[in-house]
Amino acid sequence: MNIKLLPLQKHGDDRGSLIALEEGRNVPFTVRRVYYMFETKEGVRRGFHAHKNLKQLVIAVRGSCRFLLDDGNEQIELFLDNPAQGLLLEAMVWREMYDFSEDCVLMVLADSLYDESDYVRDKAEFLAMTKPANQL
Repeated sequence: MNIKLLPLQKHGDDRGSLIALEEGRNVPFTVRRVYYMFETKEGVRRGFHAHKNLKQLVIAVRGSCRFLLDDGNEQIELFLDNPAQGLLLEAMVWREMYDFSEDCVLMVLADSLYDESDYVRDKAEFLAMTKPANQL
């Protein structure tokens, strides 16, 4: 599956902590867009899509949430709760986020501007797109 957990170097002292996100160092793409999710209500699931081309780095800068990730061949679940770790998502990975802590702030860095045509929002369509040619 095209995902990777990236360690983010934490700097700090008795005053607090800092993490720098730098293209070519710990962000493996040019950042074209940044957005964040917060105040997600209890019991709400988010995501329910894949991207045809977009790469993203997802960081739980506060709190925690769970991810269900699917590349059409395997599914895995991950728990993000460490602001010093980023989840790198390549293209064509279905994602669902759930079990958000009340204080969760999920920040996403993306390699492209928003483009609705890059989204695959239907799971059956996604699975058909990821099926190997010899299984069609």
